[in-house]
Amino acid sequence: MIENNELTMNTESRLSFDEFRKEVLDDYRLACESREVSLLARKEVLTGKAKFGIFGDGKEVAQIAMAKYFKPGDFRSGYYRDQTFAFASGIATPEQFFSQMYADPDLANEPFSGGRQMNSHFATPNLGKDGNWLDLTQIKNTATDMSPTAAQMPRALGLAFASKLFRDVEVLKEFTKLSNNGNEVCFATIGDASTSEGHFWETMNAAGVLQVPLAVFVWDDGYGISVPRKYQTTKDSISAALEGFRKTEDSNGFDIYNVKGWDYASMCEVFETGIRKIRETHIPALFHVEEMTQPQGHSTSGSHERYKNKERLTWEKEFDCNHQMRQWILENALSDETTLLAIEAEAKTVAQDARKNAWEKYITPIRQQVQEMLTYGQAVAALPEVDATMVNSLLHELQVNREPLRRDVLKAAASILVYHKKVKAPAMDALKHYYENLLSQERENYNSLLHAEGANSVSNVPVVPAVYNEDSSTVNGYEVLNKYFDQLIENNPKVFAFGEDVGKIGDVNQGFAGLQQKHGKERIFDTGIRELTIMGQGIGMALRGLRPIAEIQYLDYLLYGLQPLSDDVASLQYRTKGIQYCPIIVRTRGHRLEGIWHSGSPMSMILGSLRGMNVCVPRNMVQAAGMYNTLLAANEPALVIESLNGYRLKEKLPQNLSSFTVPLGVPEVVHEGTDITIVSYGSTLRVIEEAMQTLQKLGISCELIDIQTLLPFDTGHQIVESLKKTNRILFVDEDVPGGGTAYMFQQVMEIQGGYKWLDVAPKTLSAQAHRPAYGSDGDYFSKPNVEDVIRVVVEMVEE
Repeated sequence: MIENNELTMNTESRLSFDEFRKEVLDDYRLACESREVSLLARKEVLTGKAKFGIFGDGKEVAQIAMAKYFKPGDFRSGYYRDQTFAFASGIATPEQFFSQMYADPDLANEPFSGGRQMNSHFATPNLGKDGNWLDLTQIKNTATDMSPTAAQMPRALGLAFASKLFRDVEVLKEFTKLSNNGNEVCFATIGDASTSEGHFWETMNAAGVLQVPLAVFVWDDGYGISVPRKYQTTKDSISAALEGFRKTEDSNGFDIYNVKGWDYASMCEVFETGIRKIRETHIPALFHVEEMTQPQGHSTSGSHERYKNKERLTWEKEFDCNHQMRQWILENALSDETTLLAIEAEAKTVAQDARKNAWEKYITPIRQQVQEMLTYGQAVAALPEVDATMVNSLLHELQVNREPLRRDVLKAAASILVYHKKVKAPAMDALKHYYENLLSQERENYNSLLHAEGANSVSNVPVVPAVYNEDSSTVNGYEVLNKYFDQLIENNPKVFAFGEDVGKIGDVNQGFAGLQQKHGKERIFDTGIRELTIMGQGIGMALRGLRPIAEIQYLDYLLYGLQPLSDDVASLQYRTKGIQYCPIIVRTRGHRLEGIWHSGSPMSMILGSLRGMNVCVPRNMVQAAGMYNTLLAANEPALVIESLNGYRLKEKLPQNLSSFTVPLGVPEVVHEGTDITIVSYGSTLRVIEEAMQTLQKLGISCELIDIQTLLPFDTGHQIVESLKKTNRILFVDEDVPGGGTAYMFQQVMEIQGGYKWLDVAPKTLSAQAHRPAYGSDGDYFSKPNVEDVIRVVVEMVEE
């Protein structure tokens, strides 16, 4: 006779086994579905419906195992082959994957980027249109993907570092919707070949030093496109090469785990143990997932049969992860052949239905546009003064196109309109109106949201003037910033400041002097000399609702951190179609000083690479403080370039230092004049002011305008109003010829129509084409000087 407790134990055991069996089969089903999606998606590229494809086939089982331990609140900073992980974690569906393949601009269909990014570039929202952060602890979060290899690594450090702050910094405990006591892990994924990038090594070193909850998964299939691993990695193994970074009892560092990408059971066991330890201890870890395959090769651009021998291809077929999981299921009697065949057949149907549904959602509105265009076009073709043959030919070409694009409709309408400009008729007016509305709609689809809008935009921050009174003291510029940052850290618990020498000595120009001692090492801290991952720390923190001020010590060294700012931050609002925000503030100092790498003013580089960020160029430290206030009242990223030779200049201290704002995109007339308008910013303004003393004695009245911000630039077109008065204009800065001055020239002459008000040719005055030479004479002969300004202004006035 079986005792009751024995019966209960047997029943619980049976339930446990049944649940285990169901979970395994569900995982296998998902692996098969993801594989079928990859196979079908490749065909869509080859038939021309999609333009490019890169897929996660061969990595299905590892990503399913990893996703089991990815919890709400966690973040992913991943690799563009993580489609299975996205499916397994619920971040994406197969149908959404195909919508992204077709570049569907409708966020309802493609919720990651509205068709702006390639497939497997996922994103989840983090901030609402109302300016309030979402409850990130209830979301399985992913920072949006990037194609540049290893670009995901620096921000992964920051995403993990934020958890450390949320756990360790007492003032952050109140932000329970941003973190659950720092329990969140950042899951970073990367292809093995990309571990050769400096981004990977700098991130791993920083993670080992900082001890942050970062889980790095390396997908190792033995190749970097066609190049075998042995030609890329020391010791032919990234885990072996990193052995010196392994954490021991008496050192920092990270844990290292090795698993096989086809071994489902082992990966589940190792990932569970490893992630739990990371979550509890904040000790980072590297999971080297070896012996993976790529059944379809690297991408749709070519075949891997060109560079893999027969033995390798045979091995890949045998050790395909889905095949191995299938064998494991049968060997352990978790299912039978009939059931697995049914799962595999169903997976094909799921993929086909996803493809079909995504395509119909994508093509239906375009076909509607085609029908509308045919109606308007046929009405135009019926007009007697119209070239009916030409119009009907265009319409026929559009009508027989089985896979029309939005551009095909617009091109047909534009062609009819341009060739019949002189035709006046209601039908032609209707076509023109339709064309303009359609063009406006598509510009919204493809050209909008480079910057935040509404409550998150800097343009909507109220202007609060600086207040001075008889008691306002006059202090050095660096003291203005020191007092400002002191109040800021005291009043805003989300603000953190960090960088090289920012903490203990208070930055090289003393803006934070004494503040670490007052506010603590958690709020103001030093980093290693590693600009790339300083930016990564700031990016990750900003994505998680904090307000980092990440410092690049000198503007000359911005190049080290430029890639993540350009590829990640500057394009983020645009490429996620406004669903993800990263309000990082990058603080640096530049312009005139003494030496090639301490007097940089590379504005053309910045303007070309950071569209989507605000670029502030304050002439003094009071202006800088007001700009920081403006930025912190909004949710947009910015680069603030303080004038390197302005820290010891005297300035009057506002009474409302922590609350006054400087509007971005609004120039200031520093001196009024009538003969010539001079437009500049930053340190060069002081050179011009000195020159103006001589020019005034010569009877020349100069109107000097400080643009204050390069991005945005004079949004109210104030400069052209000055030009209407003076009819002469000179643009001056310290960038190379054709750089920042050319940008300002284009904005005023072309965008503002300034050419209409000129009496003489507009001119630019910039630095020399070479880097500035060392010393005071080097500065004089390398950058615009007082005599240069006087000479050019006199020439223009006398012309």
